[in-house]
Amino acid sequence: MDRPFVAENTKERERLSALVQRLTDEELSLPLGDDWTIAVGLAHLSFWDQRSLFLVRKWKKSGVVEPSPIDIDVTNDSLLSIWLAIPPRAAANLAVLSAEEIDRELEEASSDSITKIESLGEKFRLYRSIH
Repeated sequence: MDRPFVAENTKERERLSALVQRLTDEELSLPLGDDWTIAVGLAHLSFWDQRSLFLVRKWKKSGVVEPSPIDIDVTNDSLLSIWLAIPPRAAANLAVLSAEEIDRELEEASSDSITKIESLGEKFRLYRSIH
C-alpha cells in the first residue's frame, strides 16, 4: 500500500522539530493573538496529535474505525487555561514528542487499518500536518 502521508508527516515533523530547537524560551512566550502564545499553539498541536494517537490505538485494538466527533471550539477554549499553565519549553517539547508518537503509530498501522481510516474521508486523520 502506498503511504504518501508518511513522507509528508516526516517532513512536517522535522520542520516542527527545527522550529522548536530554534525558538528561545522568550520567543515561545510571544503572543499570537486571542490570549494564545507560540507555546500555547504548540501545546494545542500536542493535544490534537495525542487525541489522534489514542483514536488510532483504539481503532487498531477494536478493529472498528468510526467517526469521533468533538466540538473543536469548546475543546480549544476549555483547554486554553491548561495550555497557558504549561511552561513554554515543555509545551514545545511535547509538540515534537506527540508528533513523533502519532507519526510512528500511523507508520506501523496495517494496510487494513489505514484503509479504514481513509474511509472516514477526513484527510487530516493521516496527514497530521494539515492541522
